[in-house]
Amino acid sequence: MTPELQKRIIKICDEKIIQKGDNVGLSFYAFFENKNTDPDLLMTVAKWRILENKLDHFEKAKKIKEMLQ
Repeated sequence: MTPELQKRIIKICDEKIIQKGDNVGLSFYAFFENKNTDPDLLMTVAKWRILENKLDHFEKAKKIKEMLQ
């Protein structure tokens, strides 16, 4: 995972935590637009989240953020 992608995911986690609190869960797709504009990027995140870390479809934003820092 690239440093730019890590920053993007952390930023989204921060935004959701501010909006909905520390307990907010995020789906896998929270980090993407509703269009498949970058399939390689989507697969990079899928590999990290699903294959490497065995995370569920919904995970706490706080947990994801901590894993990337």
